[in-house]
Amino acid sequence: MIVVLGVLLAILCIIILFGIYQKKTNALCESKKRIDGKTVLVTGGTAGMGLEIARELATRGARVIVACPFPEEGIAAREHIVHTTGNNNVQFKHLDLASLASTRRFADEVLRNENRLDILVNNAGVAGPCERNTADGMNIVMQVNYFGTFLLTLLLLPLLKKTGMPGERSRIVNTASVLHRLGKVSDDLNANYKVLRGEVYARSKLCVVLFTRELAQRLKGENVVVNSVDPGAVGTGIFQSWNETVGRIVRWITYCFFKTPWEGAQTALHVALDEGAGDVTGEFFRNCRLSSASQTACDAELAKTLWKESEKLVKM
Repeated sequence: MIVVLGVLLAILCIIILFGIYQKKTNALCESKKRIDGKTVLVTGGTAGMGLEIARELATRGARVIVACPFPEEGIAAREHIVHTTGNNNVQFKHLDLASLASTRRFADEVLRNENRLDILVNNAGVAGPCERNTADGMNIVMQVNYFGTFLLTLLLLPLLKKTGMPGERSRIVNTASVLHRLGKVSDDLNANYKVLRGEVYARSKLCVVLFTRELAQRLKGENVVVNSVDPGAVGTGIFQSWNETVGRIVRWITYCFFKTPWEGAQTALHVALDEGAGDVTGEFFRNCRLSSASQTACDAELAKTLWKESEKLVKM
């Protein structure tokens, strides 16, 4: 019994020491850049890490559009951002990335009502339930995390291109994950996995990185840059979509020992604001620094194949 208690105590000490190290090495966005007069759009900008990103960009003077599929959450998030930043130029718009029709309606509304779009942060994401398909016949995790983002970005490209200028290019920030390293792009992109739930999530994030790299190639000569970010392990509600109880435990552990939503937002903010980050495109950032994606994510031919298949599935 004493031995077991000793082992458990040792494990607890290791976790605490690792958590302290992790917290001390979490990088912060150091840019002090103001973005008054600019317009930014944050999908999933009404909760968790997305809310922190939107709030920070509002603090810096931008017109901020937050988008999510939940009206009550969206309205509450807008009020929170306005109250905490003093910036009244914040708008909530309904967007359900699990619906191609909703994504097209949303993009059409933005194109009709906005005269510029300086920064697009594709932050929205879900982790489960991985075995469910949407009304469009797509796996819900794949559609929200990747296909919806793919479609939305392409639909908004004309406005991003119109806004970008030499020396002040428009920016697209795509939220990926370290788990993209475990992802595989199979022939059936919508395949469901009931046992290995994380496999669908990993695949969706691999697709995000591949899409980022291919889009960067297609945007050569344009004043638009696109990069992907790994926010790290962040304590948000995304884990609870797998299992409520287990999700709460995982959320608490990641919040305490890895990153809070505010800490997780820092790399996306760095890529959206930092002067040096605005000079590169098609890259992968982690902990506010240029990093390397997996070998699979750097496969140019795979990225081209994925693009063609994605166009078919979203009916471009």
